[in-house]
Amino acid sequence: MDEKKREMILGGDMRKVIIKLALPLMLTNLIQTIYNITDTYFVSGLGDTEVAATGFVWNLVFLVISLGLGLSVAGRSMISQYVGAHDEESARQAEGQLMAFMSVIGLGFSILFYILAPYILKLMGADGELYEYSLSYMRIIMLGMPFSYLYFAFNSIKNARGDMVIPMVISAISVVINIILDPICIFDWGFGWGVAGAAIATTFSRSIIAIAVIIMVSFGKLGIKIKLKDLKFHKETIKKILRIGLPASFGQASAAIGFTIMTVMVKSFGEATLTAFVIGSRINGLVLMPLMGIGWSFTTIAGQNLGAGNIDRVKLGYRWSIIYSMIFAVIGGGIMAALAPNIISIFSDNPIVIEQGTLFLYIITLALPLMGIFQSLIGLYQGTGHTKFSSLMMIGRLWLLRIPMILIMKNYTNLDERSVWYAIILSNVVICTVGIIGYFQGFWKKKTI
Repeated sequence: MDEKKREMILGGDMRKVIIKLALPLMLTNLIQTIYNITDTYFVSGLGDTEVAATGFVWNLVFLVISLGLGLSVAGRSMISQYVGAHDEESARQAEGQLMAFMSVIGLGFSILFYILAPYILKLMGADGELYEYSLSYMRIIMLGMPFSYLYFAFNSIKNARGDMVIPMVISAISVVINIILDPICIFDWGFGWGVAGAAIATTFSRSIIAIAVIIMVSFGKLGIKIKLKDLKFHKETIKKILRIGLPASFGQASAAIGFTIMTVMVKSFGEATLTAFVIGSRINGLVLMPLMGIGWSFTTIAGQNLGAGNIDRVKLGYRWSIIYSMIFAVIGGGIMAALAPNIISIFSDNPIVIEQGTLFLYIITLALPLMGIFQSLIGLYQGTGHTKFSSLMMIGRLWLLRIPMILIMKNYTNLDERSVWYAIILSNVVICTVGIIGYFQGFWKKKTI
């Protein structure tokens, strides 16, 4: 099966290759986004403050997730290039090292952020009920983070080999479990744990799936054959993972911190604005789903073809990923804009939230084509192992562009909360221009394994 997928990626019709790889990723993203929206819907039954709390703390949770995702990017890049170069022994060793290393790192970050959670939330300005809800939610999520890291490693391995279906199925099972548990854990007719119940449902569903994956992999199931010797730390392989993964982790983490600061800025406009931002972001995430799926599929295409020395196919894949992204961005954005007020009103009956959330969706629609370009560029640089440049793009988009733009517009214009919405579009324009310049410079053609 892996050999057929490798042949398809290295020699198949690129228009079909991207769709075949991207569709399962799109469905995986769709499933996850449906979970996020469903989770928000159930929590909205408790009140606007509870919804604001989950959004307020999410960027902190994503910070921890992003550190693991960065390392998994290194694994995906290395493994895909080894597979493209027909070096199966090195690919298997990289898989074992990734699983072992991620399990240790995940446990360490889980403990660290569990302890630091109250101090970070206070530093962000959380108080009263917002602080209490945020703290309980974050700490419970942290308990399941080691299992999430192991699943990131597994997902990275399968994607690097061109298998997007098994991770999709596993993700779907996890989300179904979570959706069933959410109302039972949240509302009084069940356990009545409120916001904490949403975190418990998420942690349990993800952990039980990760444990099942570990058991099956240990018996050689799911298409992964890792030997015991591959799990023992190998200095040179760990160095490669860190060399490629640390820039990606730093970029992801910097982006997460940047989004956290952005959330604090949104909060400064009032809790209604924060709630509108949280709801609008979840809806926008649904439209972003196909764009991210295309970008992630291109990561595998770029990695395997670079490993095989097929530079022209990497260029061809880049062009088609951009074309498909534009198509999905225009269609999805049009639907989102047309239904914006009706969608926001599902999650809140507060007229201020509905008004501001609707405007957010109208404006963010303009940024969707740019996000398609951005995701394809990130896929190119991460797939080829040039994670330093992809990290610079992530960091620059937020720290050098978006956050300063928000501060300037907030303090020197009367745009108020719209400062955030417009800064999103302007920062995407600039960073996509930088990314395209990098593509034409061609430094990504150099192998990193």
